[in-house]
Order: sequence, then C-alpha cells, then structure tokens
Amino acid sequence: MQLSEKDNKAITNWLFIVCGLIMFMVVLGGYVRLTRSGLSIVEWNPISGVVPPIGDAAWEAEFAKYQQTPEFQKINTTMTLEGYKRIFYVEYVHRLLARFAGLIVLIPLIYFLVKGIIPWRKSAVYVAIVVLFAFQGFLGWYMVSSGLIDNPHVDHFRLTIHLLMALFLLALALWVALNHYYRFPPRVPGVFKSSPFILSVLTIAVLVIQISYGGFVAGLKAGWISNTWPLMYGRLVPPGMLSQIQPWWLNLLEAPLTVHFIHRWFALAVLVMAGVVYWQVRSRPYAAPIHKAIRLFGGLVLLQIALGVSVVWFSVPLWLALAHQAVAMFLFVTAVFINYALVHEPVAERVASGRLQVAGD
Repeated sequence: MQLSEKDNKAITNWLFIVCGLIMFMVVLGGYVRLTRSGLSIVEWNPISGVVPPIGDAAWEAEFAKYQQTPEFQKINTTMTLEGYKRIFYVEYVHRLLARFAGLIVLIPLIYFLVKGIIPWRKSAVYVAIVVLFAFQGFLGWYMVSSGLIDNPHVDHFRLTIHLLMALFLLALALWVALNHYYRFPPRVPGVFKSSPFILSVLTIAVLVIQISYGGFVAGLKAGWISNTWPLMYGRLVPPGMLSQIQPWWLNLLEAPLTVHFIHRWFALAVLVMAGVVYWQVRSRPYAAPIHKAIRLFGGLVLLQIALGVSVVWFSVPLWLALAHQAVAMFLFVTAVFINYALVHEPVAERVASGRLQVAGD
C-alpha cells in the first residue's frame, strides 16, 4: 500500500492506539471483576444504556432488577441502594469507556475510507479489526448474562473466550501496525522453517495457554484456593486434583483446585520457552531489536512469576492482581513483536543500523 508519510503515520498511530485501548480494556475488565461489579447492570442497552438512572424512582427500579439476580440473592443479600450505586457506577463507567473506545476505533477508519487513504479493495483487515472490536462488546454481554440466571458468577469458559478474542484482536492490530511502521517489509525467505521462528510461535502458544488458565482461575475464583506457595495445603501436589469431577479430565478445566495448580506451575513452561528462544538466538547475528525484545520477554516472565506468587501469598490484593494482568498483556505484545521481527529480520537489521527510515520518523 503506497501512502504518503503523513497518511501512513496517521494509520500507524491509529492502530497503536487501538492496541493500547485493547490492553487497557482488558485490565479494566479485571478491575470490574475483582470489585464484583460486572453483574450490577442486568440489561444490555447499547444506546439507552449511555445514560445512567436519573432520580430516585429510576434508581429503585434498577436496584429492583438487580435484586432478582442470583448475585444479590446468594451473596449481596444485605446490600443497600447506596452500596448498589457504587458497583453500578463501576460497571457503568466500564461500559461507557468501551463505547468511547469503539468510537475511537471506528471513526478514524471511516475517515481513512472516505478520504481514500485506505482503498476499499485493501480495507478488509482494517474493517475486520473494527468488527472484532464491536464483537468483543457482544462477547462481554454474553459473558455477563451467564451470571444472571442461576449462578452468581460468570461462566469461566465465556470469560476466557472473551479474553482470547481480545488477544487475537490485539495480535492482529499490532501486526498491521508494525507493517505500517516498517513500511510493509518483505518476509525473510524460508523463515517459517527456521528454528527461532518455530520456537517463537511455540512460545506464543504456551503463553496463550497460560493466559487462558489465568482466565479459568479468574472465572472460577480459584485465586483464593490457596494463599501459600510453593505448597498447596501443605503439599507440593495436593490430593484429589483429578477426582473432584467426573470424568477425570474435566478437572483440568473445571475444578478450581486443579486449574489453580496448573496455572501456578505452567508458568515455568513459559519461562523455559523464554530461555530456549534466548539460547537459540543469542549467538546468531540478528539485529539488536530482536535480542533486546527476547531479553525483555525473559525479564517480563520473571516479573510475572514474582507477581503471581505475590498474588497468592497476599490473597489476591486488587493492585497486585491488576499488575499481574497488565504484565500478561505486555508479555503477549512482546511475544508478537518477536515473532514479527523474526519474520522480517532484514528490516530489523536496517533499522538497527540506521539505513531505513521507518514510518513516523
């Protein structure tokens, strides 16, 4: 796509902003969940929901709807209207910011298309980003609705699907943004058969599995299962991990104890992959950005493990849990960048040596 430097910079900045919005909304969603505010608004009104209840009668009506939910009837039975307003406004701000984020994603694309900056024949990936961003709103409600019928908790599978879609959207937006930033560089011949590339893909896969189990832990409230580390209930491997649910394999997906245990120790698999990738790349003549990104990834993995242990030790304090979630997003972004840089390594070499002027310079 041949663009002027100004137009290319505008698209690049827009896409990086989209990436930032996705990461921010994921962490904000974690805040909503940890404050038990996500089930406070029992209807999905994309248009009328922009305005909060006004007046005592409107608030009483909204509170009456919440009182019919399992969360109120089983958990918050003593909640007053004032207490309800507090959790309502947390979820209200969450939904309002999601709407504003959607407009920030949509309006620039409309401008780019109307002005011909992005030709319609090449607009598919950009339209897909906007559509997927909107689809995330639907998935959010699909997740919330699972906690409004019988169970006062959202379904952990739906929560994880919502999270994984955010990761996919983040990876797509970041990849396209990097393409613009580096002026659509060609791929390295034979890169898909190289050991570093294959290992980088495996690293992303392992990381996604670990983040998925983080979603399971969140949805099952499994973070509170044990506040000791490395032992759980006084043992390195607690008993009954595969016998709580039948058939046995369902324990790997639905038993809070087992899910917590897997998430706790699968972090070492991410650390091992970070070490293997570093070992494969360290002696190769790759450009400095690749080596720096791989070292950053390893450092972030160690930080993430330390945060995870701290979250367990201190019984899931809000700020530590949110930091843990935020670092997971940065880990994923770094892994995607490493993968991109390996695919387009000659460009990274030219950037490092100052022989290429990238978009935005």
